[in-house]
Amino acid sequence: MTQKASVRESKMSELTTSPVGIATARGRGPAEEGPTRQPHRSMLRWIAAAFWALTLMLAFAANTPASARSVTSLPWSAAPSTVTVSESRTFRSGDATLAGTLYLPKGGRALAAVVVTHSASKSLGDAVLYQHLKEMLPPLGIAVLTYDRRGSGRSGGSLKDSDYTMLADDAIAAVRMLKADPRIDSERIGIWGLSQGGWLSLLAAARSSDVRFVVSISAPVVTPDVQMMFRSENSMRISGHSDAEIDQMRAMRQAVDDYMRGTGDRATAQALVDAAKDKPWFDLLYMGETVGDRATSRWRKEIEYDPLPTLDQVDVPALILFGANDPVVPVATSVARINARRSPNLTVRVIAGADHHMATSMTPKAQMNPAQSQWARPEAAEYFSTLASWFAGQEIATAPK
Repeated sequence: MTQKASVRESKMSELTTSPVGIATARGRGPAEEGPTRQPHRSMLRWIAAAFWALTLMLAFAANTPASARSVTSLPWSAAPSTVTVSESRTFRSGDATLAGTLYLPKGGRALAAVVVTHSASKSLGDAVLYQHLKEMLPPLGIAVLTYDRRGSGRSGGSLKDSDYTMLADDAIAAVRMLKADPRIDSERIGIWGLSQGGWLSLLAAARSSDVRFVVSISAPVVTPDVQMMFRSENSMRISGHSDAEIDQMRAMRQAVDDYMRGTGDRATAQALVDAAKDKPWFDLLYMGETVGDRATSRWRKEIEYDPLPTLDQVDVPALILFGANDPVVPVATSVARINARRSPNLTVRVIAGADHHMATSMTPKAQMNPAQSQWARPEAAEYFSTLASWFAGQEIATAPK
């Protein structure tokens, strides 16, 4: 999720549209009226043009959010009870101007609101991962703000110079922007985040009383080096690598982390990286081929962060969810650490059959493939029911009108 995000994730394209599936229907046409009838060339050109127009229309519809497709001109359609509208928003955080989109029920008043914080590899507000929130929450009386992470998309600033605190403060700035909106109830604004975003949601709540609730999804409650060791081992197992190869990886990664923590030698770490960088499994690890200077390394700053103490500072309601089948996060260890010092504000659940993205249909190998995981989205029915019931129990959601 986090190891060397600055090295590898910058090379992964951020996809913002979904694959288009085209379905065609067969009907009677001129060629079916008799075995000898042939369409004129102009008719063929017209048919071809009509086909491509239909294709473009279907492609547009397939990539349009469901909320925008809810009102149709079909003769049997009815007006939906809730119409979701969207508004472009910008806000300042430190020296950066960040850009996003607010989704809310048309005509809504006294709304709760959720700010979405980013997973490490999904930096854009229109990522597929966040689509379910835009569709699910406005009918519950909850506005949703997604924004492009600093240094990405339409947002200014630089990710390279940031840390977790700065990214959490970006989310706090978004909360404060929403507090100024007269349609939003300032006492019911919170943050939803998945993976690294789950860390950020908790950190933001610990840093600001403006954050009134938190939903943290698949956020490991271990340090990033422990989490990335867990992920790397599972990624290699899923790809069929041997125990001996996994042992070599562990020794290399541990040497790099020891150097970053100040307990190891840089030359030793670099020698182990050099011995592994041409192995077929090296690209599974999200590591660079050069061990950087710990004085300036972003990774050193990341592994110094243990999210567990942050939980002691979160005094607002927090829903913490994990997937039972998550190969990316050490769920059992994370739950045990939380339970050892559980606060009455925290609700912890492990969702049956769910993976890191709360999906249920992706194979373990697909989950580890960045090109395929870009399309991951929640699917587990228990996730949706847990989220909705918790919002209702906290009086964040309102009954549909």
